[in-house]
Amino acid sequence: LVPFHVWTPDVYQGAPTPITALMGSVGKVAAFAALIRVFMIALPSRIDDWRPAILVLALLTLVVGSVLAVIQTDVKRMLAYSSISHAGFILVGLEAASHIGHADAELGISSAMGYLFIYSILVIGTFAVVSVVAGEGDNATTLDAFKGLGKKRPVLALGMTVLLLAQAGVPLTSGFVAKFGIIRATVSVESYALAVAAMLAAVIAAFLYLRIMVSMWLSDPTDDAPVSISKSAGLAITLAVATTLVIGVLPGLLLEISETISI
Repeated sequence: LVPFHVWTPDVYQGAPTPITALMGSVGKVAAFAALIRVFMIALPSRIDDWRPAILVLALLTLVVGSVLAVIQTDVKRMLAYSSISHAGFILVGLEAASHIGHADAELGISSAMGYLFIYSILVIGTFAVVSVVAGEGDNATTLDAFKGLGKKRPVLALGMTVLLLAQAGVPLTSGFVAKFGIIRATVSVESYALAVAAMLAAVIAAFLYLRIMVSMWLSDPTDDAPVSISKSAGLAITLAVATTLVIGVLPGLLLEISETISI
């Protein structure tokens, strides 16, 4: 969360890609689950004190994460700033949940937990593709390394495209379900300004994912080096893409699960 985000881009870029995926998925899920539990269970009597801070942190995180992501040239740094923006969305869900007494306040918890679940899957699949493209040594992570991937490995590029579209919140993907749930919860408790900020941040961040897709599909390869896919990476990408599409087409599956989550 901004302003505690400054370590993220350097660590995401410098760490081995599988470790980056672990940090962006498991680490974030655990941290936010604990954060939500502490605020909503231990500190409900102090909501009027911490809700304004959560509101400001959410706005800063959405704006900074989205804007700085689009000016990066390294894909891992792009995804690092993207993860900051996603953290802002989860915090928006917590702000919605803080309106205790409102009939729809519980939507904040379920939408935040659903977002965490979906985002963790997208992170694992996306970084699995990055790991494949980076190759041995994990060095080829710049945007140039993805040029022409659609010509060299069209199926891999298609899988990456689905995962990026999901992170952008395009309909018929799990990312749309996640973002819609957060914004619905925010509008339901009448936090309209925060809902508008979340939607604008999603639009700005979409340019980042578009840059990667344009590089994959509309640019020529910079070299003829083969892109090899291990069985484990292929399995991770396949499961992530399949889950993304299934939830996108049948969002009720996620909604039923997330609404039963108890903190």
